[in-house]
Amino acid sequence: TAKTIVKAAVDNFANRKGDVFIPDHKKPMVAGFSHEYIKYMLGGKFRGSFRPLNDAIISGRIQGAVAIVGCNNPRTTHDDSHKFLVEELIKRDILVVMTGCAAQGAAKAGYLTPETMEIAGPGLREICETVGIPPVLHLGSCVDNSRILTILNEVVTEGGLGEDVSDLPAVGLAPEWYSEKALTIALYCVASGADVIFGGVEAPYRASSEMMRLTTEGFKEKFGATFEFYPTKEEILEATINKIQAKRKALGIDTQKERVLFDMEMRRELNV
Repeated sequence: TAKTIVKAAVDNFANRKGDVFIPDHKKPMVAGFSHEYIKYMLGGKFRGSFRPLNDAIISGRIQGAVAIVGCNNPRTTHDDSHKFLVEELIKRDILVVMTGCAAQGAAKAGYLTPETMEIAGPGLREICETVGIPPVLHLGSCVDNSRILTILNEVVTEGGLGEDVSDLPAVGLAPEWYSEKALTIALYCVASGADVIFGGVEAPYRASSEMMRLTTEGFKEKFGATFEFYPTKEEILEATINKIQAKRKALGIDTQKERVLFDMEMRRELNV
């Protein structure tokens, strides 16, 4: 019974040897980025809007957005995938949002601060410096993943990036997943139109060719998004970048347009 298991653990406590290692160094962090606050940061109290974010994605300064969420898996090196993906994605001008244990891993590495702009790509860094936000945003605990979907829906509503969440250059990642709860969260994200990639271990249903087809081709047909598994962080990174670039190409924003400074004559010709 459960009581027997707990009693065995208590009785064994006296046999535990060795000191617990707790590092003495600390890292600062900036948290508290809900969808409401991000909108406020982008447009202010009276003109809160996701328009600046949409424009940055359309112009190519920000290539896309990735949500890194989920717990740690004891079968993988603790936080290794989280830290690797955060750094590699922001280097490529991809905005990262995080929740739960994944966000804690980034915080311990010092990524949840404005200073992380130093390793971000030039486009993402320009936007973050202008707005005053870090390139890696802490959106809350694991039960706050719905905030990510709220942001995606508001971005679609703002216009210019397709007609559905499935059109957006955005991907959800759980690089070290292990619990059934993560599968549930992933499925409601895919059903909303967001591509999701899990990592660290193989798909638990990989022996079923029908399930493998359903979660990729089947979900793509029904929801416009897929649910995939890649065992290594390098494969996750490659698949994520490929998905973002494919979405940008489908939207016709895969090539960066030259910035043009309008003179007065050009402004008079505008039809607004």
